[in-house]
Amino acid sequence: MSATYGRAMPARNTLPHGSWPTPITSELVVRAAARLGEVRVDGTDVWWSEGRPAEGGRSVIVRRSADGTTTDVLPAPWNARTRVHEYGGGSWAVSAGTLWFTHFADQRLYRLDPGSDTPVAVTPEPALPASVRHADLEVTPEGVLAVRETHAEGGHAADVVNEIVRVRPDGGTDVLVSGPDFVSDPRLAPDGVTLAHLRWDHPDMPWDAAQLVVRAADGTEHVIAGGTGESVVQPVWGEDLSLWWLGDRTDTWSLYRRRPHGEAELVLDVGTDIAGPQWVFGQTRYAVFPDGRVALAYGRDGRDRLAVLDPRGEPRELDLPYAVFRYVTAADGGIVCVAAGPSSEPVVLRVPLDGGDAEVLRPARDLGLDPAWFSVPEHVTFPTEDRGTGIAEAHALVYPPTNPEATAPEGDLPPLIVHVHGGPTAAASPALDLQVQYWTSRGFCVADVDYRGSTGYGRRYREALKGRWGILDLDDVVACARFLARTGRVDPARMAITGGSAGGYTALAALSMRPGVFTAGASHFGVADLGALAAETHKFESRYLDGLVAPWPAGRAVYDERSPINHVDALDTPLAVFQGDEDAVVPPDQAEMIVAALRAKGVPHAYLLFQGEQHGFRKAENIRAAMDGELSFYAQVWGFDLPEAEGIAPIEVVR
Repeated sequence: MSATYGRAMPARNTLPHGSWPTPITSELVVRAAARLGEVRVDGTDVWWSEGRPAEGGRSVIVRRSADGTTTDVLPAPWNARTRVHEYGGGSWAVSAGTLWFTHFADQRLYRLDPGSDTPVAVTPEPALPASVRHADLEVTPEGVLAVRETHAEGGHAADVVNEIVRVRPDGGTDVLVSGPDFVSDPRLAPDGVTLAHLRWDHPDMPWDAAQLVVRAADGTEHVIAGGTGESVVQPVWGEDLSLWWLGDRTDTWSLYRRRPHGEAELVLDVGTDIAGPQWVFGQTRYAVFPDGRVALAYGRDGRDRLAVLDPRGEPRELDLPYAVFRYVTAADGGIVCVAAGPSSEPVVLRVPLDGGDAEVLRPARDLGLDPAWFSVPEHVTFPTEDRGTGIAEAHALVYPPTNPEATAPEGDLPPLIVHVHGGPTAAASPALDLQVQYWTSRGFCVADVDYRGSTGYGRRYREALKGRWGILDLDDVVACARFLARTGRVDPARMAITGGSAGGYTALAALSMRPGVFTAGASHFGVADLGALAAETHKFESRYLDGLVAPWPAGRAVYDERSPINHVDALDTPLAVFQGDEDAVVPPDQAEMIVAALRAKGVPHAYLLFQGEQHGFRKAENIRAAMDGELSFYAQVWGFDLPEAEGIAPIEVVR
């Protein structure tokens, strides 16, 4: 890295916002990048997964031995990634050095023994390619517990079957739970016979009404918690056969426990959500230790806290320079987790329970950058329309333009990018994300909006979006943009909206149904036709819109009213569209309908279709093309120059 981007900072150059030279290029974003995933502790070893864009998005399993040696356990081309629910998670587990995993290419379950680099198939090859999938793996003495998802010929969502199975080492499979539309979190108690799991049925999503069920040795089942109006997530057994879980009976996901033969009791309610939405399997926001202590993470004011709870007292927050904690796992005498902060990309961290210095087991990339390059987000609350919800405010993480080597001419306000997260049941994260810093270091202000419906603010805030998707989210992104413009923080003539998946829907809807606010936009695999999404999408989300919009197909008129594709007559804002050609969640024809409408109207637009990509881009070259393409699009629309040193090829804008 050039000394220009080190500690010695030269005098600032005066340049228009958007054109500031920056070392945070798309090449840096993907260089040696890795998405850190689940963490497992196996004896004295710590294992974790890494999604690597430079390897085509391959998910690699890594082991750190007690002596500090770090090894890629899973050699190329093996890819530990499952397609259950299409979003995956929980694709691997380890015990006594033996790795069990689902291989992405065929979705079969494999075993990799210690000292070997050749995985062995455990489950048979299905009649239809990748039609039998496994997720949420947990190793037991008798085999591997898993959620099995079976797809029939024709690919219809109604024909998909989800079950909990036990896969024996010889490949034989026992069905343990069958019947509910969805199941997850199979967890065997320390007695070796009692099984806890979660279940829910259409039209609910797991954050709506999941039940916690315990199946005894004689096969009888007992519902412990959850059901209509209450979501239960992340069940964990204690060594004393106490069962722990997170439930939102009190509005926020709080910590509960049921001792053997006892009643459910509320252990801790911190007033904000401890859990997040269960879009993927294998999430862990707390861990129970043999002595009864609990380590847990929870959000407040736009950032996470990591705390240790003594059964007899209040949580003791740990003083750590991080703002996000995921995959909280119990280790001998400490906590292992994935941690990140506004100035730190994710790391694997070991934290002693009784105090002492935290140890970074897997460091973040050495970016070679002074922290002065990183924009630190501010958690902002702004007014919005009530519309009978009883909630008249929403939230955002706002990142100001930040570049130690450049400044704007006096009076030049920065352009704004309103980022809309997916889900829509998700939340903004304060972790250092170079895809955000890519924009802020060029002179953009970025607002990552937690519109009503987002998690982290309790069930009431989350459920405000029920029946109002395409209304409240538009209110809130528009209110955020206008608030920042009204307070003099951004240029009202240069405000863009961008998002992926459900965030892409809100971006498209805001441009077509709230015209005149944003002057540019970008949709990354965004939903254009709600009716088509309801009719065509995969099983996990096939009834999701019943709650967010209206029951399908009875509510077809509401779907038509809120679909951007039906409002293209008002769509006159320049738009860039990015799409994967293998996307099963939002098929490419949705993007192409919008592009065709833009072309017919002569609205400036750009369209990139990426081969081999599913829902979300994982290949380095495609991530770069989408980022640089969006920047080039704004430069052409708003009339600013790109830094010549980066050599960004202009995206083709069709007019």
